Amino acid sequence: MTADHADSSHPPRADALERRRVVTWERRYASRLIYTDAAIITLVLLVFGVTVLRNVMLEWDSGPTLPYAVPLVVIGVLWLIALDLFESRDRHIVGHDVGEYRRIISATIFTFAVVVCVCFFARIEISRLLLLVAFPVGLVALLLSRWIWRQWLRRRQREGDFVFRAIVLGERAKIAHIVRSIRRAHGSGYVIVGAITPNGSPHDVANLPVLGAMQDTAQAIDDVGADTLIVGGADELDPTTMRRLGWAMADRDVNWVVAPALTDVAGPRIHARPVAGLPLVHVDFPRLEGYRRVAKRTFDILAGAALLIVTSPVMLATAIAIRVDGPGPIFYTQQRIGRHGEPFAMLKFRSMVHGADDQLASLLDLQGSANKPFFKVTDDPRITKVGRFIRRHSIDELPQLLNVLVGKMSLVGPRPQRPDEVALYDLDDGRRLRVKPGMSGLWQVNGRSQLSPEDSIRFDLYYVENWSFAQDLLILFRTFKTVLAPGKTAH
Repeated sequence: MTADHADSSHPPRADALERRRVVTWERRYASRLIYTDAAIITLVLLVFGVTVLRNVMLEWDSGPTLPYAVPLVVIGVLWLIALDLFESRDRHIVGHDVGEYRRIISATIFTFAVVVCVCFFARIEISRLLLLVAFPVGLVALLLSRWIWRQWLRRRQREGDFVFRAIVLGERAKIAHIVRSIRRAHGSGYVIVGAITPNGSPHDVANLPVLGAMQDTAQAIDDVGADTLIVGGADELDPTTMRRLGWAMADRDVNWVVAPALTDVAGPRIHARPVAGLPLVHVDFPRLEGYRRVAKRTFDILAGAALLIVTSPVMLATAIAIRVDGPGPIFYTQQRIGRHGEPFAMLKFRSMVHGADDQLASLLDLQGSANKPFFKVTDDPRITKVGRFIRRHSIDELPQLLNVLVGKMSLVGPRPQRPDEVALYDLDDGRRLRVKPGMSGLWQVNGRSQLSPEDSIRFDLYYVENWSFAQDLLILFRTFKTVLAPGKTAH
């Protein structure tokens, strides 16, 4: 196919163009966040000013004495400007991944630093409570509001609203890979409505109708009213063809998305750098060494100790319930494999009958899953009455806080597995052992027991390849939500 055949230069139909321009939900969604951010910052500073600084004046050696309403207004405006400067409401990142939360944190820290520097050099005696209370409270409120908006967005997307209607263009194998990846990622915001192949073969690909050949792309976009074209790549897509397709999509106000042959790579690792007119994509390799490892370990110790103190009444009640429920020890110790393949004894509250391990092999053989890397018995008859409740709410995992404190586990990481399961790993699966195993992780907050072994390993590998402190905090937040409302995925 020549570039002339893929020109797609005919103008878009007026009705199709009008439909797509109405579909600007990502801009409208991002604009709503401006009002929410302004309301939260105003409320936090107003409440703080009324309750703490009502009768206090701002002392300034080289300037006039001012009521605190003046600096509070200045700080509020600066905070909103910082949120905009750090692009925390960029329509390309809101509602997705942890980048949105990271930018909010950076903007708040920036505002805090500017206020501290100005007060220091101008010798302004500003209330320390403003810095130690108002900023943290405001940050938490901003993060919580974005999370609430994100849950609202996900509900609307499940109903078919606030989504991109996309067509995927490329070779059949690449189309199938893109479609599978998007469909298994809940809340991606994309609904794939059709495919374009180089030769327009009428056979469906990934249960999608083929809407035509490459030269039919613009017509297909108009016919189905799509607002996004995802280009997956094909030998026929030479630079001239790509350029002309891009022009045709620009004329139609269609989102132009190029999907490189990269999978399970988080946004912060990807950097686009134009070189000689080529949009080269640089991918950073994951690093959990040096100060990052120290920070993660420090957080594990502090947060683990705090959680151990907070949950001690629950642990005491659980121990009594297990003792009353039947014979056997309260705790259960099992050998698991940790970082770099080092075995360790993992602690749990006993949730099964005494001697349950002796029945495991026969139960796995009976359901045909003995040779899979995640040993899981469906409708396990060994679980006790108390065990069923504590497993559903993950209370049986609480003793692992001791494993965290002694350094064998982390609060967040891949789930530790038995030696027999690790023996089934292939080369890719073994990368799970590059970091400490965790009490919680990505697959525990993305389906738990309903995930297939392949998806569970994929989530763990994604965590290893894309670790960030912000992602750890988000996983912990989602873990608390999952524990309190476990739903149908917990067993």
